[in-house]
Amino acid sequence: MVNYTMEHSDSEIPFPLSAITEAFEGLSEKVKGIKNGSTEHLRLDNFCEIASLVSVLFRCLGLAFKFAEMEYVAKLHALVEASKTYQTLQDIIDHDVANYTVKTSGSNSRNLRRVRQGLDLVRAIFDQLLSTSDSYLKEVASTAYAEVCAPYHTWAVRTAVYAGMYTLPTREQLFVKLNETEQSAEKKMRRYISASLPIIEYIDKLYLSRNIVLDW
Repeated sequence: MVNYTMEHSDSEIPFPLSAITEAFEGLSEKVKGIKNGSTEHLRLDNFCEIASLVSVLFRCLGLAFKFAEMEYVAKLHALVEASKTYQTLQDIIDHDVANYTVKTSGSNSRNLRRVRQGLDLVRAIFDQLLSTSDSYLKEVASTAYAEVCAPYHTWAVRTAVYAGMYTLPTREQLFVKLNETEQSAEKKMRRYISASLPIIEYIDKLYLSRNIVLDW
């Protein structure tokens, strides 16, 4: 039974970046085992528990990513509920394929797709942070958002997100919120990027192997 909460406060996780990195490295190892011929599949409840840690990062970015945080938490909460019925990520997609509801609003397959985009957005933000030493995060966040989420959001949402970019914390303020130094944060961001890529690829292949094009 899933018995964890969907949102984590900074007081509950004193070092959120460490918790996220370590959890995703563990999940990444499981995914690699599956890819290397294991007959096991990724459990939905385990995936949800680890993915729930990421909401802290969106909250640290403030108003600009409030919509991303709300969407991410809502979709993940729906998947937590689904995990009481379905054991694996594969199960929810197979159910929606059988019922022709993969892309239907509110379907578990669609919710998983949006959560996957949330994980990829964090990866893109970290990638941009590592590519510059600029104290202001507007360009970093704008580039990451444009790459991962903007193609799938409405004009109104995109406009609100870009307007909120001016409220982003500085690089230094972000690291303080994460309880990290710049050096320690950069090491953990690299680790998250490496760990998240196999997970994102695994989720994408669940769709692609069922001839579901990822343009939505």
